[in-house]
Amino acid sequence: MADEILSAGAVEQEYGAEQIQVLEGLEAVRKRPGMYIGSTSASGLHHLVYEIVDNSIDEALAGYCTEITVTINEGNTITVTDNGRGIPVDIQPQTGRPALEVVFTVLHAGGKFGGGGYKVSGGLHGVGASVVNALSEWLTVRVYKNGEIYEMKFSRGHITQEMKIVGKTDKTGTEVTFAPDPEMFDTVHYDYETLHTRMREQAFLNAGLRITIRDDRAESADKDEIQRFESMRYEGGIREYVTWLGKNKTALHEDVIYMQGSKDDATAEIALQYNDGYNELLVSFANDIHTPEGGMHETGFKTALTRVLNAYGAKSGMLKGEEKVSGEDCREGLTAVISVKLTDAQFEGQTKAKLGNAYIRTLTDNVVGAKLTEYFEEHPATAKAILEKALTANRAREAARKAREAVRNKTGLESGGMPEKLKDCNEKDPALCEIYIVEGDSAAGSANQGRDSRFQAVLAMWGKMLNVEKARADKIYKNDKLAPVITALGAGIGDEFNLEKLRYHKIIIMADADVDGSHIRTLLLTFFFRYMRPLIENGYVYSAVPPLYKLTRGKTQRVAYSDAERDQISAEMRGDNPNAKIDISRYKGLGEMNKEELWETTMDPEKRTLRRITMGDAIEADKIFSLLMGEEVEPRRQWIETNARYVVNLDV
Repeated sequence: MADEILSAGAVEQEYGAEQIQVLEGLEAVRKRPGMYIGSTSASGLHHLVYEIVDNSIDEALAGYCTEITVTINEGNTITVTDNGRGIPVDIQPQTGRPALEVVFTVLHAGGKFGGGGYKVSGGLHGVGASVVNALSEWLTVRVYKNGEIYEMKFSRGHITQEMKIVGKTDKTGTEVTFAPDPEMFDTVHYDYETLHTRMREQAFLNAGLRITIRDDRAESADKDEIQRFESMRYEGGIREYVTWLGKNKTALHEDVIYMQGSKDDATAEIALQYNDGYNELLVSFANDIHTPEGGMHETGFKTALTRVLNAYGAKSGMLKGEEKVSGEDCREGLTAVISVKLTDAQFEGQTKAKLGNAYIRTLTDNVVGAKLTEYFEEHPATAKAILEKALTANRAREAARKAREAVRNKTGLESGGMPEKLKDCNEKDPALCEIYIVEGDSAAGSANQGRDSRFQAVLAMWGKMLNVEKARADKIYKNDKLAPVITALGAGIGDEFNLEKLRYHKIIIMADADVDGSHIRTLLLTFFFRYMRPLIENGYVYSAVPPLYKLTRGKTQRVAYSDAERDQISAEMRGDNPNAKIDISRYKGLGEMNKEELWETTMDPEKRTLRRITMGDAIEADKIFSLLMGEEVEPRRQWIETNARYVVNLDV
């Protein structure tokens, strides 16, 4: 199967300069980098690596590359190597310059615009190499081709060494090494796990392709208990991906259901498995690019899945008369991976968040419709188990509706009634409003007294709330800890969630900097992740960062948010007098602070520190939430034992 996928559509041909086509120049990249890589934060920094790797994966999709290696070098430079054909080095007809130079210095230059270089391409826009070059302090590329090693060097997009032959070789491929430009990025420190996660994802999506990632930095060598090298190759492709995603869940059926089909130059692969949980994990890709906002391939899949289950229910007699299960019912407990490959992928923006090709919806719908119907006919026990789960979800949804109505009647939600524990703000424009969800009545009391009531609301929470990983929506509406949160935010939950009704655009979780506080934060974030995910996706959820220490010298007081900052501030306060007495006290909890301290350290927009909660990688988030909050005890125990050594400032 691996060979079949890697060589799909590959016809042996020369990859030459005439296949590199030039569309426009490179001037705007350094002026507006966010347009090309999403942002200049850590996510944009890592995006540079993805752009270069995507080009190597294009070679794999075309059938010419079987190995890719990503190395984080000392000094946070990156090297990406592959064993593909090597970027063309002959003269490109439109410019009269070497094709290698054109690829790295001209925006929208590449083998992806009908020149015959690639039939299927993830790096659709052809901007990857040139954008990385423009945003790198320096970049060196080596091409192994025609028995020669060709080398070219650049700095911030400008040539510093013309292409020249620097040696002989018997291999083919491309090696790109670059140093991200500190003038362009908030940070130039690469996170191994972020890159590792992405490379593992790509290895799953390209069955038989070996992707190796290694971290050669000295700082990583000191952490010998953490694995900093992995070589990944998955013959089972996305089937293995589904198994991996569901490894902390209890499967409803043993087999991973796999479906594949194609039409013209487009192919669709789908793998799925149900578990006994309540949450849906649907991960989709187009030309190996993750599409977190979905698109036509997801729409086609969802439509067909619902249709097939209802048709099977009617045929088997499990659904009576006009009875039907909804799309949401059909996807409860589902883990699915959708991967489509097509020649003219239409993405929304360079970051490729959503696929827009309408014909892919038809292809995915047809593949799932035909293959899943066939599978159900051949595996009636599995079909029955899946449909029974959907029917149970349907009944639970009706129970949730009744519970929701009961909550509305009890709280007067429809008429604007608010929870007793909520101290609301005066401002009515949600964009200007923020709500602090505070652990404990004592801290909430200080927060309420210290807040700016014009735009800051406070909602007190007490005790441990419901673990939503183990509960359906009807239980959540009845829960005395979560119902006030739902009511206060005003946007509903689950399939009824409406972002336009949200009453605050800053939702700030304020819990103690200890184990109990972390537990409450995790439970609340699990709730938002499962039932109000758009809050996180749109950047409305924050975690307050309360100080850990108060330092006093005479009448001067300062606070520190970490041990390192404590030591730094202590040294600064001593100044030229090393023997000066500095009183250092450890904050035991938010409830210990008076209203002035809480305002100055945690609530004043001019001085506070907030940590925005992002989706980051939704797949990793789902895995961690399932591991820490799910039914399986053994994987959680192993995780705690492995990570307990990294817990600092533990209050017992």
